[in-house]
Order: sequence, then C-alpha cells, then structure tokens
Amino acid sequence: MSGQRQSVSRIHRVVALVLETVVPFDLAVACQVFGWGRPDLGEVRYAFALCGEKPGLVHASQGFGIEVPDGLGALRRADTIVVPGTSDLSLAVSPEVSDALKREYERGARVLSICSGAFVLAEAGLLNGRRATTHWQDAPLLAQRYPSVTVDPSVLFVDEGRVLTSAGIAAGIDLCLHVVLADHGAAVAKAIAQRLVVPQYRGGGQAQYIETPLPEPQGSTLERTRDYMVRNIAQPLSIATMARHARMSGRNFARRFVEESGISPIQWVLRQRVLLVRELLERTELSVKQIAARTGSWSPMSLREHFKRQVGTTPALYRLAFRRPGKA
Repeated sequence: MSGQRQSVSRIHRVVALVLETVVPFDLAVACQVFGWGRPDLGEVRYAFALCGEKPGLVHASQGFGIEVPDGLGALRRADTIVVPGTSDLSLAVSPEVSDALKREYERGARVLSICSGAFVLAEAGLLNGRRATTHWQDAPLLAQRYPSVTVDPSVLFVDEGRVLTSAGIAAGIDLCLHVVLADHGAAVAKAIAQRLVVPQYRGGGQAQYIETPLPEPQGSTLERTRDYMVRNIAQPLSIATMARHARMSGRNFARRFVEESGISPIQWVLRQRVLLVRELLERTELSVKQIAARTGSWSPMSLREHFKRQVGTTPALYRLAFRRPGKA
C-alpha cells in the first residue's frame, strides 16, 4: 500500500460518510474494524465517527434509520474517510458531497469506499485515471457512467495509494484489514482478523463468487487442503504434494485452485509465507536467514526478493517500522 503508514503514538481519525440508502453491513464493517478501541491489543489506534451530508436521520437500505451527529464539516478532522455503499444508485450524489471529498483528499486525507461507495468517489472525480472496483453486479454500470475509470470487477479491493476501493459487501473486510496491515503491521491486522473470526488474507478475488458453473471437487475439499498448506507453510509444498492431499491429479488441482482462489497454488503459498515473515519480523529478533529457514527453506536473498515484491520494502526497513520495543 503506497499510502503513508501512521504512527502508533498518534490516534488516526476515521470518519464514515453515511449517505441515503446506506448498506448497513458496509457501514458495520468500518465500525467494527476502526470503531472498537480494542484495549486488548495494547493501545487505541483509531478514533471513529459518523457524519452525513447533514446531521440527522439517514435511511438505510433495509428501511431503518441511522442517526448521524455531524454534517460534512466532520470530514475536515478525518485522516481517513470511509464511504460505505448505498443501495439506490439512481440517487444523485450532491455537489456538496463531491466538493467535500475532493477538498479533503487534496488536503491529504485517505479515502476508501466499500462496495457501491465507489460511485460516490467516482462522482467526485477521485477515480479518474485510476483503477477501481465495486460489486461485480454493479461494475458494468460504474464503467458505463465513468469511462475515465478503469474498473476491475475481478478483485477484492484496489489500492491506489490514498484512494482505495473494495468489491462487494464482505470484501470491505478485506480492504479494511489491508489498511490496518499497512498502518500497523501484520500482528495487529492478524489480531483484529481473529476477533472478527475471518482470515487475515483471502486469496483471489470476487471473480470466484460470480455465478459461473464450476465442477464439483473430487475427494477432500480445497478448503481443507488450504488449511493443510498453512499448517505446513515452512515445508516444501510442490503441486504434487498439494494435489495428493486434495486427492486430485496435479493438473486438476491447479485448475480448481485458480477457479476457487483466483491465483495459482504457488502464488498463494508465497503470499502466506510473506505474511508469516512479516509477523516474525515484528515479533522476534530472528535474523533474515533464520526467518527464511522457518518460512519455506528460502535463501535470504530469495526471501528479500519475494518480500520486496509483495510488500514494497525490505525486511530490514519493515522491521524498523513495525518492530515494537519489548516484544518477545
């Protein structure tokens, strides 16, 4: 993620912009990830607030109302603005909302949307010339309305620095955890994911959820095999080994894995190993050579190459940014 990482010593202000026909689940994702103080994690990292176009009652997509205490002026105090999706995409986004989002982005705020909230960002011009995503059912409409936006309906989220968009509904969890990972590192993101009872990282994209007939799995499910892969992440994991666990041929296993996860088994394993590397850099004093041996029998050079490719920095600089004094 190319947005700036936030100092733990400074509480990061997150404001959710609640518009008419807001999708409650989208809003709840932001509330749950950023709005819970989580003293069990050692310190408060985010301050969370709601605002609307104006203070008062906002009607949710399910018919009940959500009381928002502040109007658009609250966005001036935001380090990050979250725009949850709305169910009625025929409703116009007011010029006041668009102007406020543009102003705060230009001030330096990070802006992210969940699901159809991407339409609000696009109307404000924040997605012009950028890659973005939204719910796969709404992606064609987003591309039609805003031809200057490169719409990718296949991914769970898109990170364009200070502008981020997520795919449909539950993909907002993936995006918010991605933001926490960038702000505070793997250990904090993992702890929040565990509290939410969700995986810290889901491979693939929303293409796996589009209504496309898929062949029935043979023998053990790939979910069980993915669990096996995580448990044995430090061991050599060839296609043959993984396919044998899934009771499939190597060719069928690789094809089925891509259909379900959106990436190849080897890519998936590499991402899981880098997540483990991040945790060990944060939590331990192990050398890169020792970490390489614990996370897949890599050479230190190979580890550094894969880490730099995925994380965008070196293991040494990552440890400097996220290693906390006093950790075991």
